[in-house]
Amino acid sequence: MRKYLLLILLCALFHIQASSADIKSIGVPYVQNYTKAQYQSGNQNWAVTSDEHGIMYFGNSEGLLSFDGKYWQLNHMPNGQIVRSVAADGHGKIYAGSFGEFGYWENNKLGFLKYHSLTNLVKAKNLLNEEIWKIIVDDDKIIFQSFGSIFIYSKGKITVVRASKPFLFLLKSGNRYFVEQVAAGLFELKNNKLNYIPGSDVLGTSGVLSILPFQHNKYLIGTAKNGLFIYDGVQIKPWANQANDFLKTYQLNNGALIPGKYFAYGTILNGIIIIDTLGNVVQHINKASGLQNNTVLSLHTDAEQNLWAGLDNGIDRIEVNSPLYFYFDKTGRFGTVYSSIVFNNKIYLGTNQGLFYSDWVKTDRNHLFQSFDFKLIPGSQGQVWDLSLQDGRLLCGHNNGTYQVNGSTITKISNINGGWTLKKLNDHQLIQGTYTGLVVYRKDKAGNWIFDHKIENFGEPSRYVERDSKGQIWVSHAYKGIYKLTLSADLRTATSVKYYDERQGLPGSYNLNVFNLDNRVVFSSDSGFYVYDDIADRFFKYQQLNKKLGTFSSAGKLIPAIGKKYWFINNGRVALADLSVPGKLSIDSNRFSILNGQMVQHYENINLINTSTYLISVDDGFVILNDQDALLQNKLNIPHVLIRKIENITDKIAAIADNVGIMKSDLQIPYTQNNIRISFTLPYYRQAKIKFQYYLDGYSRQWSDWTAQSQKEFTNLNQGTYIFKVRAKINDESISDITSLTFTVQPPWYTSKVAIIIYVLLVIAVYYVGRQYYRQKLKNHRQEIQEKLQREKEEFLRQEAIANEQHIVTIKNEQLQADLASKNRELANSAMNIVYKNELLQKISDEINNFKDSSGKKLPEEQLKKLHKVIDEGMSDERDWNIFERSFNEAHENFFKKLKHDHPDLVPNDLKLCAYLRMNMSSKEMASLLNISLRGVEIRRYRLRKKLNLEHDKNLVEFLIEL
Repeated sequence: MRKYLLLILLCALFHIQASSADIKSIGVPYVQNYTKAQYQSGNQNWAVTSDEHGIMYFGNSEGLLSFDGKYWQLNHMPNGQIVRSVAADGHGKIYAGSFGEFGYWENNKLGFLKYHSLTNLVKAKNLLNEEIWKIIVDDDKIIFQSFGSIFIYSKGKITVVRASKPFLFLLKSGNRYFVEQVAAGLFELKNNKLNYIPGSDVLGTSGVLSILPFQHNKYLIGTAKNGLFIYDGVQIKPWANQANDFLKTYQLNNGALIPGKYFAYGTILNGIIIIDTLGNVVQHINKASGLQNNTVLSLHTDAEQNLWAGLDNGIDRIEVNSPLYFYFDKTGRFGTVYSSIVFNNKIYLGTNQGLFYSDWVKTDRNHLFQSFDFKLIPGSQGQVWDLSLQDGRLLCGHNNGTYQVNGSTITKISNINGGWTLKKLNDHQLIQGTYTGLVVYRKDKAGNWIFDHKIENFGEPSRYVERDSKGQIWVSHAYKGIYKLTLSADLRTATSVKYYDERQGLPGSYNLNVFNLDNRVVFSSDSGFYVYDDIADRFFKYQQLNKKLGTFSSAGKLIPAIGKKYWFINNGRVALADLSVPGKLSIDSNRFSILNGQMVQHYENINLINTSTYLISVDDGFVILNDQDALLQNKLNIPHVLIRKIENITDKIAAIADNVGIMKSDLQIPYTQNNIRISFTLPYYRQAKIKFQYYLDGYSRQWSDWTAQSQKEFTNLNQGTYIFKVRAKINDESISDITSLTFTVQPPWYTSKVAIIIYVLLVIAVYYVGRQYYRQKLKNHRQEIQEKLQREKEEFLRQEAIANEQHIVTIKNEQLQADLASKNRELANSAMNIVYKNELLQKISDEINNFKDSSGKKLPEEQLKKLHKVIDEGMSDERDWNIFERSFNEAHENFFKKLKHDHPDLVPNDLKLCAYLRMNMSSKEMASLLNISLRGVEIRRYRLRKKLNLEHDKNLVEFLIEL
């Protein structure tokens, strides 16, 4: 209850503050269209409400539609019914009614809207089979109304109020409840009973569709076709006003109170009208002026004084207290607007088709709203460039010359084509830039401006003209560079003309313009503003100004506002700079962002109507700006940022929680979903530049930079508790309070309590298993050591046996070598014995030849032959060779076998020679053994080499030894 009272108090203070901003009757306020394509739901929107957080809810033909300024969301009723009525109770519940169904939506633990039906509380005898058309929220009760019954929900029970005739609509005004019974009159619902209001038959039978609080405890009753009535608590009287005929003709359908002194009514056939407490129509907004549809099914005023209209096709938001009001030529009647001005209670529009005018403020109070009827001034057909008010005279710079405007007529005062700009030289003279140079006008005795002369010696197209403090005239060429002119004393001739471009410090020669800023001539360019140094006769960048202007330093147009305020226009973007504080420049562009791109480029025009109101020319009309209302609008309270949802983005995007900013308990996020995206928004619906700044305590080190993004992703969050903080800034000025969300990333499953218990049990089990394993391993190790020692012992014995065997073999080999050597010696001895024997026999044979008988004669030849034969047989006895061969084979195993195998063509004598050569005998010894001459030995050696196929450089003895 305390929160509710605080909310009422804040709203009251807000209303008091906002009431000072009057709704204008010229043009229409800004209308924001939300199309079906944007909110992705049904066409019709039957009811509108807003909750304590500023979230909007709509009873849509497809369900409950919500909008927070950024995100749309649709929730379906149980059977997909049309939502005919909605009402927020300010405590987190959104009540909704449809056919045969009513209840409330409420956020669950994860922030998702969940529907709770109340129809189960209705007794069977009061079977609900109708649409619920109205829902009214009171402190301790909720009232649902259909055409047949009124259901009062209080303290968990439902009380039903019925009547003999059908109801129309239940309406709340102040603390009273009214409902019309068809053909029975108006009744007041009080203490669950219906009390007839005497005299209500004056309302007729068309239907009471709106009852709003009026001044001094009165009530303003709106009927469908019979107009407006005032009920003072005693009697009901018709209220004669501007709106009656309109509302009767176009059929009033609903109404809404605009805090302050205004009432808005939606119609079936022609949009919305807004009236004040005097009954004057101050606004009419329909499809022609911005609405999507002329059939208004519902109206609602939110805390920021936005008027929301649920339409037969779409949703619109109307900034009724906007400082900007628009007038657009939807029919294309007067073309593109280049200049506009208000003079003598008339508004003039200079377009590419001519000069048009209309009455500015109508004095006929019976006329509905302030409309315009623009007419073309005869003779003004063609391009109008400039409208300038000079000493009470309105001058029109035209493609065909220059005219003085006299009400609805014009008088030509110059035939020089192309009147671009007019500047005052002194109290009696004006200078004008034209297609072909400069023109001077003077004032006649009647105070009218008349053509005086054209300045000689200069004929360049002069788009902008300024005079400096030394009397020099600066001209920016329409297409190239800057000129400085020095005029004669009579201002008739340019005595000096100098052209400036990049050679004198300018950034180029194209798109250069000259303006007067706070009594100083400055030059605009795409590279920033420049100033002229008279001593150096060069241009230098105006760094102090450029730095403070930021992106508007490259503005191509500068227009004086009021005092020391100036409009800067840069490629369609508009900003208002304030130089009233010395050394300080404040620039505001966000409030005028809606004007960006709507003005004719290079021909932007803004005129001051009075001390706080500007007339701004746009492509197909004009805009009225009230600067005081704009400043007041900036002082309005800023809502809190809403943290709307958290999504898991680990694998695929899936919602974790919704409406998390209003959750009462901390959010728990599983560790498997620790890659998240947080979406947030500011429920601020007016045209503004909104930026966000966020900080995640426990993750970030500092606040982020300001950004227009309304989402932030965080990946691989560790387990623990985090606090997400976010705030918003509107138009780079006002900063909202910090909104915080606490959430906890749960530990992974492997660090949970159950997992820890399992880990302890596993450790214990591993300990015992490890212990048993260690013991078994120790036992096995001991066994392995024993086996290893046994193996090493056996290996040692084996190695020792092998060593003994090797020693024995060595001894045997030595013995064999000794035996071989002995046999070789024996073989050599045998061979030498044979040689010796053969030599001896040869000597005997030689001596026998010398034998003589007793008589001194040689013995007979026959005897000698016998002796020589015996000797020869002894020398060639094979028994010696056989003995030698056996001995040789014993010493040189298988020598003859290998030799015969490799060289089968060897004969026995060849084998003998090989054996003797193997024993390295001399040729003489071999000759003796073979019983041949030394020459024969050499011949045999030669033949043996051939048979053995020895190479020329191969030694025969070495070959036989190696065999």
